[in-house]
Amino acid sequence: MPLKLLNLHYFRNGNKNFHFHNPDPLQDYYIADTKSPLYLNGAPYLNPTLAHSSHFTTSALAKAGDTKANQFGFNVTLTTLANLPGINTMGLTMAHVDIAADDLILPHSHPRASKVTICLQGVILVGFVDTSNRLFTQKLEPGDSFVFPRGLIHFLYNMEPEKPALAISGLSSQNPGAQIASRAVFVSNPPILEVVLEKAFQISRQDIAKIRKNLGG
Repeated sequence: MPLKLLNLHYFRNGNKNFHFHNPDPLQDYYIADTKSPLYLNGAPYLNPTLAHSSHFTTSALAKAGDTKANQFGFNVTLTTLANLPGINTMGLTMAHVDIAADDLILPHSHPRASKVTICLQGVILVGFVDTSNRLFTQKLEPGDSFVFPRGLIHFLYNMEPEKPALAISGLSSQNPGAQIASRAVFVSNPPILEVVLEKAFQISRQDIAKIRKNLGG
C-alpha cells in the first residue's frame, strides 16, 4: 500500500498505535558543537570520534543558586548544551532548584516537557492544574517526588518559614521552555491591550498598572 494511502487508512480507522514522535537517533550520541554558526532544531554536532568523557559530565548543578537574583526568591540552574554538550538529542534536561524561605516558583508551564521533581531539602508544596481546572497538590519532604504533566500550569512553594528548600528536577526535553503565567499575561512585549485584561480578569486599569509594576513590567 502506498505511504499516503497507508497513513490515510490509519487515520480513518482510528488506529491508536499510530504516533508521531522524534526520530530515533542513528548513532550513540551527538555531542553539541556550541561554536558552530549553524542554527538547527537541536544543535550541530561534533564528529563522534572527537567525543570525550568530559562532554558527558557537568558540575553546573553542584552549587546553590542565588535566590536573591529576583523578587520572588527562587533560582533554577539548568543543564544546557553549553555546560553538558553530550545531552544533545537525548531529550532531557536536569534542573537544580533553590527556593528561599516562604517563597515560591511562580505558576508556570513547560510547553515541551513533562517534569519530575524530587525534594532534597525543606518542605515543598507542589501542585498542578489540569485542563478541567482540577488541582492536584502534595506536600513534599526530603526524598519525595512528584510528576508534572507536560504543558500544565504548576508551582512549587517552600513551606519552611525560615529555611531554604532544595529540589532536583528532570524534564523530558533538552529544550523544555518555561512560561510564567502571570508575566506572560501582564508583562508581555508588546503588552496585551488593557481592555482585554480588564474583561478577562474583571479588574480596573489601575489594578493592571499595579500588577505590571509588581511583576517588573
